[in-house]
This record gives sequence, structure tokens and C-alpha cells, in this order.
Amino acid sequence: MDLEDGHGKIGMKRKWNWPIWVGFVLALSGLFSYGFFVRYPITRDFPWTNLLLFGAGIALLFLGLFRAFGRPQVYRGKIFGSIFTAIALFLISLFSYEIFYVLRQVPASSGAPRVGQLAPDFFLLDQSGKPVGLGDLLSGPSGAKPVVVIFYRGFW
Repeated sequence: MDLEDGHGKIGMKRKWNWPIWVGFVLALSGLFSYGFFVRYPITRDFPWTNLLLFGAGIALLFLGLFRAFGRPQVYRGKIFGSIFTAIALFLISLFSYEIFYVLRQVPASSGAPRVGQLAPDFFLLDQSGKPVGLGDLLSGPSGAKPVVVIFYRGFW
């Protein structure tokens, strides 16, 4: 029951606007979970799980904003909801730009050596900081030696 004091209603407790907070957490988890999902080819090649988390987060953020602005006397969150939504949209935009534009600029591997083909000569630093060339390893003092070169995509 609400009471009147001559200046308006008193005693009306506003409700917690949970969609804003849950939506922001989902949007952040969509961003930071990419480091986990990149380990699996099904979610690395196209980040559909991250996009689902982003979509659910943005939907909840907008629901919370509609509640906060539609019934401000009942629900909180006009200021925090607006700030969290702007931050989430900015982070999602950066993520999308990086995944769908920047990473697509990486040159195709059509010029990469195939299995069994000789690799071009290159130099890398060893554990003591000295340059070591592939050609030096292949033509060691005892003649040709086999060399195995392993590349880990995305983890170095």
C-alpha cells in the first residue's frame, strides 16, 4: 500500500532491473569466452557461440532499458542501463571488426609449403639468442639431417 505525503507517493520500493545486469554479464562473457572457444575448430572458424552470447546479452540489455524508461517509478536502471548498453555495443563492435574484418586480411596460405615439400630457408633465434638457419640444420657436419618444423596456429 502506497502512502501520500502531499508531495507524491512515499513508501514505494523500486524493483531491481535484473535484465540489465544479466545482459551486461552475458555480453562480457561473449567477449572474454573467445579465448576458450578458439581452442575448438567448430567455434574458432566462425564464432557462433560468442555471437549467441552477444545476442542474448543485447536482448536483455534492451529489455532492461525498456523496463527502466517505460516504468521508471517501478524499475531502476536508466543511467546504468544506458551506460552498460553503450559499453556492450562498443565491445561487440570491436570484436566483430577484429573477427570479421582484420582477421580476414591475413594472406591466404596458398603459397605455403605442402607436406613433403622443402621449406624455404629462414633464421630464428635459439634458446641462447643466437640465430640458427634451417639450411644450417639441414646441412650439418654429418651431412643432411632431418628437421621437423611445427607451427602452432595462434599459440606462440
